[in-house]
Amino acid sequence: MTTETMKRSTDWLAGAGLRPTRQRLALAELLVGDGQNRHVTAESLHASTDRCAESVSLATVYNTLRAFCDAGLIREVMVDGTKSYFDTRVDDHPHFFWEDTRELTDAPKEELEIAGLPDAPKGTEIASVDVVIRLRRS
Repeated sequence: MTTETMKRSTDWLAGAGLRPTRQRLALAELLVGDGQNRHVTAESLHASTDRCAESVSLATVYNTLRAFCDAGLIREVMVDGTKSYFDTRVDDHPHFFWEDTRELTDAPKEELEIAGLPDAPKGTEIASVDVVIRLRRS
């Protein structure tokens, strides 16, 4: 881990009040170490850990992703009710889901227009609106 990626990863965890354990730092480096946003599944992130000096089990990856979500560092995006993707970009924005590659990418936020939403049921409020646009190559 370079000094820059170490600092970026440590600052990212500290900003959310998370203790920088070795395994959290290893996963943080993979997620934000280069400063780029990414979309990962627990399985794809676990597969990437072979580049780390720190051994990380799949169960630890799942638990750490959940802790990162709970801390507001990443967002979980459900695509089809069975597969979760985790997004390091936490602002509200739409996604493209590429059916052939099963890849999730950001869609242009500025091109999305939502004309209206139904009223929330009594005693509730809308917390967020997730937009996933499924793409099939023609």
